Amino acid sequence: MNYIEAPVEYFGSQPAVFLAGGISDCENWQSQVVSGLQPVDAAVLNPRRASFPASNTPAHQQQIEWEFRHLRRANLIAFWFPPQTLCPIALFELGVCCASQTPLIVGADPNYRRRFDLEVQLELHRPQVTVTRTLTDLIDEIQHHEALRAIIT
Repeated sequence: MNYIEAPVEYFGSQPAVFLAGGISDCENWQSQVVSGLQPVDAAVLNPRRASFPASNTPAHQQQIEWEFRHLRRANLIAFWFPPQTLCPIALFELGVCCASQTPLIVGADPNYRRRFDLEVQLELHRPQVTVTRTLTDLIDEIQHHEALRAIIT
């Protein structure tokens, strides 16, 4: 696995998985997913920084622009919606991604307050995408997704 964390740019040629979903005011679910993806021969693009200057407006803009670019560079986008927050930006990004052709995997904790909305909207826009209930299931779907199937070690 090639781990790329914002704000580092990824220009590689190997397939890339973007870890989309909650960052602010929620658990660091990305670390569990990264750990579970160790056997995958792909770039894992993580927007969650180990250290983020919260009061720095230029850093916020840099972060938004990094996510914009890397969502478009990804071969697969995996969303996770944790129960601690509604994740309004992640919902916006999911809406944008639903209009693209990029393969999606979506998961939401059973206690995520808008889970039902996610399920219905995805059924309408991307009927082939189901909403997983656990991070373990999300990791399993990433590992076995056809966009990465040929590169699993």
